[in-house]
Amino acid sequence: MAMKIRLARGGSKKRPFYRIVAADSRMPRDGRFIEKLGTYNPLLPKDSEERVKMDVERVQHWLSQGAQPTDRVARMLEAAGLKEKSERNNPNKGTPGKKAQERAEEKAAKAAEAAAPAEEAPAEETAE
Repeated sequence: MAMKIRLARGGSKKRPFYRIVAADSRMPRDGRFIEKLGTYNPLLPKDSEERVKMDVERVQHWLSQGAQPTDRVARMLEAAGLKEKSERNNPNKGTPGKKAQERAEEKAAKAAEAAAPAEEAPAEETAE
């Protein structure tokens, strides 16, 4: 059975509240889970101790059993010192979209056109 340590969403509309749970990876996000390991309240300030609460011993137990944390939970575990920091690389995330790339190309073309006559003008003045 592939185990995941992940967030299960609770709370009302526009007021999220998450439980950190150990669940079978085939179960739905908010569905059946095996054990509740903690809570996460994103509405609290980042420096608040109440924002992320975890049962550290149980999290370590599930990690030793081979449970894989999701990306967001892995960041929380790194902040708590339970997991070593891993390298993240998503080169496509930061690239501009199609329209933004087209606008950048048009801007570069206009800049090149404006720079070309400006370069020729001083050359003509020196020739006279």
